[in-house]
Amino acid sequence: MKDVPIGSTGSFTLLVGPQHLASQFKDAILPPVFATPMMVLAMENAALNAVRAYLEPGESAVGTKVEVEHLAATPAGHWVRAEAEVVGVEGRRLRFRVAAYDEAEQVGAGTHERMVVDLERLESRLASKRLATPVLPPTRE
Repeated sequence: MKDVPIGSTGSFTLLVGPQHLASQFKDAILPPVFATPMMVLAMENAALNAVRAYLEPGESAVGTKVEVEHLAATPAGHWVRAEAEVVGVEGRRLRFRVAAYDEAEQVGAGTHERMVVDLERLESRLASKRLATPVLPPTRE
């Protein structure tokens, strides 16, 4: 990983469609508004975009922590823009301030962390896990 400067920024824009609504994505009892997990997805993509240029070939930066508030509802047909700013770098751990906006107002805010990983090493660990751990169906309680 190249040095990641504090203050590096990234963004991600999403047109809110039916598949992004809480009532479609999670449960029909919920209102037809932009779902919080979709806001988190946009924020994580903004953070990745903030550091993409600093990753070496064979590296990626995976999400490890998210703390956000969903501040306002957004209906389908509106754009959501997520922004991320690097606020801390500790070795391979990257910390971000994240926010999301629709055309009218700020709709989300929080913090996010990502860890830079070597993809070959990660795949090796996953292969070992696949071999060592049988996939079991979920239990019903």
